[in-house]
Amino acid sequence: MNEKKQIFLAPEPEIMTIITVMVVLAAAIFIIFWAVRFYKRKKMGFLDDMEGHEFEYFCAKLLKDSGFIDVEVTKGSGDYGVDILAEKDGVTYAVQCKCYTDPVGVKAVQEAYAGRDYYDRMVGAVMTNQYFTAPAVNAARKLKILLWDRGYLENMMEEK
Repeated sequence: MNEKKQIFLAPEPEIMTIITVMVVLAAAIFIIFWAVRFYKRKKMGFLDDMEGHEFEYFCAKLLKDSGFIDVEVTKGSGDYGVDILAEKDGVTYAVQCKCYTDPVGVKAVQEAYAGRDYYDRMVGAVMTNQYFTAPAVNAARKLKILLWDRGYLENMMEEK
């Protein structure tokens, strides 16, 4: 009988070396990516430990450090949905601050919208230590309210 034998040829040593190097590089990139992500989360963790008024004053200082002028924290109650009034490059802002443990919803956007008009400001914004729900993003787009989330705050802090 004529049996066919299957012969397995091992890859050349150079190819194995290249494959090994590629796997090690991919693993290193993966580890670096996750380490940076962990560091950023840990670095920003202090925001999550703040209470509301403390967060408002932190945001006011961050705005000042970012070039805003006439930065003023409004009084606690009866602020009509605005915690900070500020100006930058001739544009006036009404800012609602939300220090939450969960994503920020539509109510904060509505408060910024109402407060912007009440204080006769050009721009309304919501600043948070978290992120925004999809309905909040849609409402903000419709009402022309800026959304400054955790990532935006991180960028502001890195720039100063």
